[in-house]
Amino acid sequence: MNLIADTQHILVRCPNWVGDLIMATPVFECLRANFPHARITALTRAYNAKIIEDTPWVDEIIPCTDKTFTDIFNTAKAVRESGADTALLLPNSVRAYLPVRLGGIKNIYGYRRGERKYLHRGPLPVLDAQGIQPMPMVNYYLELCTWLGLEVPEKPKPSLSVDAELSRQAEELLQQYGIETEDQVIGLNPGAKFGSSKCWPAEYFARLAELLESQLDCRILLFVGPGEDPIANEIMAMTSASLVNTAPDRIDLALLKPMIRRCDLLVTNDTGPRHYAVAFDRPVVVIMGPTDPRYTNSNLEQTVVLRKELHCAPCHKKECVQQHECMRDISAEEVLAAVLSLLSPRVK
Repeated sequence: MNLIADTQHILVRCPNWVGDLIMATPVFECLRANFPHARITALTRAYNAKIIEDTPWVDEIIPCTDKTFTDIFNTAKAVRESGADTALLLPNSVRAYLPVRLGGIKNIYGYRRGERKYLHRGPLPVLDAQGIQPMPMVNYYLELCTWLGLEVPEKPKPSLSVDAELSRQAEELLQQYGIETEDQVIGLNPGAKFGSSKCWPAEYFARLAELLESQLDCRILLFVGPGEDPIANEIMAMTSASLVNTAPDRIDLALLKPMIRRCDLLVTNDTGPRHYAVAFDRPVVVIMGPTDPRYTNSNLEQTVVLRKELHCAPCHKKECVQQHECMRDISAEEVLAAVLSLLSPRVK
C-alpha cells in the first residue's frame, strides 16, 4: 500500500556529502516515477545544489544549513513557504529533522534510528552483531521508498544531468587545454574533502601519471577541489608527465559533471567524483583505504576498487594515526594494471 498516495508536494532532505547525494538520486527518480504530477523539492546544502539543479526530477531547490539555531529557524521558514505536505529525510541526524518539523510538515518519514527513533515514521535500520549493518547507500536510501509502498527500480543506478550551458563551458575549457574530440582522456582526482586518510600519496599519483603517459596515448586531467591546491602542486612538482592542472580554473561541482563525463576513465580516491563517474557510466579505478566498501558496493560493473585488507581498516578516521599503510601499500603499478583492465588502450 502506498502510504503517501495523496501527496501533492514532497520535500526531500538530501544527504550532505557529495557522493551520498549522488547515490540518493535514484530516490528522486523513484518519486518522479510514482508521482509524475507532484511537486518535488530538494532541501540541500547550498554547495550541493548545482549537482542536481538541472535534473528532470526536481522542481525546486531550497539551500539549507543547520549549524546554528538561527540557521534552523531560517530553513524552517523556507520549508513552510514551500508548501510541502510530505517530507523524506535521508540524513540520520536530528538537525535534519528539526527544520522540517518546525516548517510545519506533519507527514515526515525517515529511518528511525538514534535520537530520531520516536520522532517520525519510517523503517528501522537492519542490525547485526556489531550494530547497524552496513549496506550500499543506494539501497539504504531506496529502502525508505520501499517501506512507503512505492514501486522502486529493479536495478537502481545513480544518474546526473548536464544542461547545454554547462556542456558549452566544458567544451570551451577543454579546447583551452588543447584536448581534441578524438583524444583519450584520463582523469586523476587526488583529493578528498573527508580528510587526508582517504588520500593516496601525491608521489604515487605523480608516478602513475608517468606510467599512464608511457603506456597510453592519452591526455591526463588533474582535478582539484577547494583547498586541494597543495596536493596538486606536489604532484606537478614531482612528475615528468604532461598533466593538465585544472586548479587555476576552479572547476565547481556543476562544471565537474561534463568534465568527468568527457573522461574515458577516472582514477580517484573514495570520494565524490567517484560517484560522478558511475552516474555517467565512466570506468573508474577507486583507491580505498579507511572506508568500508560495503557502503558503496553497488553499480560496480565499470569499477575496480583497490583496497588492502589490514587489521586497522576500515577505521573511518579523517587522519591516519599510524603509517597510512592502507593507502601506501597500493602501488602505482597496481593502479596502472587496473586502468588497463578497464580500457581499450591506445598504446603508443
